[in-house]
Amino acid sequence: MASSIPEMLRADCKCEDMAKCVLGLKELDISTYKKLLENGPMTAEQLGDLLERERSTAYRSLQNLISAGLVYRETRSIDIGGYYYEYVAIKPARVKEMIRKTVDEWYRKMGDLIENFDKELVK
Repeated sequence: MASSIPEMLRADCKCEDMAKCVLGLKELDISTYKKLLENGPMTAEQLGDLLERERSTAYRSLQNLISAGLVYRETRSIDIGGYYYEYVAIKPARVKEMIRKTVDEWYRKMGDLIENFDKELVK
Protein backbone atom coordinates (compact mmCIF):
# COMPACT_ATOMS: atom_id res chain seq x y z
CA MET A 1 0.00 0.00 0.00
CA ALA A 2 1.15 3.54 -0.73
CA SER A 3 2.80 5.46 2.10
CA SER A 4 2.08 9.03 1.00
CA ILE A 5 -0.78 10.96 -0.54
CA PRO A 6 1.03 11.50 -3.87
CA GLU A 7 1.77 7.76 -4.03
CA MET A 8 -1.88 6.98 -3.33
CA LEU A 9 -2.99 9.35 -6.09
CA ARG A 10 -0.66 7.63 -8.57
CA ALA A 11 -1.47 4.10 -7.43
CA ASP A 12 -4.33 1.92 -8.57
CA CYS A 13 -6.14 1.99 -5.22
CA LYS A 14 -9.15 -0.16 -4.52
CA CYS A 15 -11.99 0.41 -2.07
CA GLU A 16 -10.37 -2.02 0.36
CA ASP A 17 -7.12 0.00 0.32
CA MET A 18 -9.03 3.16 1.11
CA ALA A 19 -11.00 1.47 3.89
CA LYS A 20 -7.81 0.08 5.44
CA CYS A 21 -6.20 3.51 5.35
CA VAL A 22 -9.16 5.54 6.60
CA LEU A 23 -10.34 3.09 9.27
CA GLY A 24 -6.91 1.80 10.31
CA LEU A 25 -7.62 -1.81 9.38
CA LYS A 26 -5.40 -4.69 8.29
CA GLU A 27 -5.89 -7.08 5.39
CA LEU A 28 -7.15 -9.78 7.77
CA ASP A 29 -9.70 -7.35 9.23
CA ILE A 30 -11.14 -6.70 5.78
CA SER A 31 -11.31 -10.47 5.11
CA THR A 32 -13.00 -11.03 8.47
CA TYR A 33 -15.58 -8.31 7.77
CA LYS A 34 -16.30 -9.81 4.33
CA LYS A 35 -16.78 -13.31 5.79
CA LEU A 36 -19.27 -11.94 8.31
CA LEU A 37 -21.15 -10.16 5.52
CA GLU A 38 -21.23 -13.29 3.37
CA ASN A 39 -22.14 -15.76 6.10
CA GLY A 40 -24.03 -13.77 8.72
CA PRO A 41 -23.38 -13.79 12.47
CA MET A 42 -20.67 -16.19 13.61
CA THR A 43 -18.51 -17.07 16.58
CA ALA A 44 -14.78 -16.36 16.64
CA GLU A 45 -14.15 -20.09 16.29
CA GLN A 46 -16.34 -20.35 13.18
CA LEU A 47 -14.60 -17.32 11.68
CA GLY A 48 -11.20 -18.80 12.44
CA ASP A 49 -12.19 -21.94 10.54
CA LEU A 50 -13.42 -19.96 7.52
CA LEU A 51 -10.32 -17.76 7.51
CA GLU A 52 -8.07 -20.77 8.08
CA ARG A 53 -6.60 -19.06 11.13
CA GLU A 54 -6.49 -19.78 14.84
CA ARG A 55 -9.52 -18.69 16.87
CA SER A 56 -7.31 -16.23 18.78
CA THR A 57 -6.23 -14.58 15.50
CA ALA A 58 -9.85 -14.29 14.38
CA TYR A 59 -10.73 -12.86 17.79
CA ARG A 60 -8.01 -10.15 17.54
CA SER A 61 -9.33 -9.20 14.10
CA LEU A 62 -12.87 -9.04 15.51
CA GLN A 63 -11.65 -6.75 18.29
CA ASN A 64 -10.10 -4.44 15.68
CA LEU A 65 -13.39 -4.39 13.78
CA ILE A 66 -15.38 -3.71 16.95
CA SER A 67 -13.04 -0.82 17.80
CA ALA A 68 -13.51 0.58 14.29
CA GLY A 69 -17.31 0.24 14.62
CA LEU A 70 -17.73 -2.26 11.76
CA VAL A 71 -18.75 -5.21 13.92
CA TYR A 72 -20.69 -5.70 17.13
CA ARG A 73 -21.24 -8.76 19.26
CA GLU A 74 -24.44 -10.29 20.54
CA THR A 75 -24.72 -12.58 23.54
CA ARG A 76 -26.44 -15.89 22.89
CA SER A 77 -27.70 -18.16 25.68
CA ILE A 78 -27.06 -21.87 25.79
CA ASP A 79 -30.10 -23.93 26.85
CA ILE A 80 -28.19 -25.92 29.46
CA GLY A 81 -26.66 -22.75 30.92
CA GLY A 82 -23.95 -20.34 29.90
CA TYR A 83 -23.56 -18.11 26.88
CA TYR A 84 -21.39 -17.37 23.87
CA TYR A 85 -20.83 -14.42 21.55
CA GLU A 86 -21.80 -14.08 17.93
CA TYR A 87 -20.25 -11.31 15.88
CA VAL A 88 -22.30 -9.30 13.40
CA ALA A 89 -21.04 -7.03 10.60
CA ILE A 90 -22.79 -3.71 10.06
CA LYS A 91 -24.16 -3.03 6.60
CA PRO A 92 -21.74 -1.73 3.93
CA ALA A 93 -23.86 1.41 3.48
CA ARG A 94 -23.17 2.29 7.12
CA VAL A 95 -19.43 1.69 6.62
CA LYS A 96 -19.57 3.98 3.62
CA GLU A 97 -21.11 6.71 5.81
CA MET A 98 -18.39 6.21 8.43
CA ILE A 99 -15.64 6.48 5.83
CA ARG A 100 -17.19 9.57 4.28
CA LYS A 101 -17.54 11.25 7.68
CA THR A 102 -13.93 10.45 8.60
CA VAL A 103 -12.60 11.73 5.27
CA ASP A 104 -14.71 14.90 5.57
CA GLU A 105 -13.35 15.54 9.08
CA TRP A 106 -9.80 14.94 7.86
CA TYR A 107 -10.36 17.30 4.92
CA ARG A 108 -11.61 20.06 7.23
CA LYS A 109 -8.66 19.58 9.57
CA MET A 110 -6.17 19.66 6.69
CA GLY A 111 -7.87 22.80 5.34
CA ASP A 112 -7.39 24.52 8.70
CA LEU A 113 -3.75 23.48 8.80
CA ILE A 114 -3.19 24.74 5.25
CA GLU A 115 -4.77 28.09 6.19
CA ASN A 116 -2.23 28.50 8.97
CA PHE A 117 0.70 26.94 7.12
CA ASP A 118 2.63 30.16 6.48
CA LYS A 119 2.09 31.40 10.06
CA GLU A 120 3.22 28.08 11.54
CA LEU A 121 6.40 28.03 9.43
CA VAL A 122 7.70 31.37 10.72
CA LYS A 123 7.15 30.72 14.42
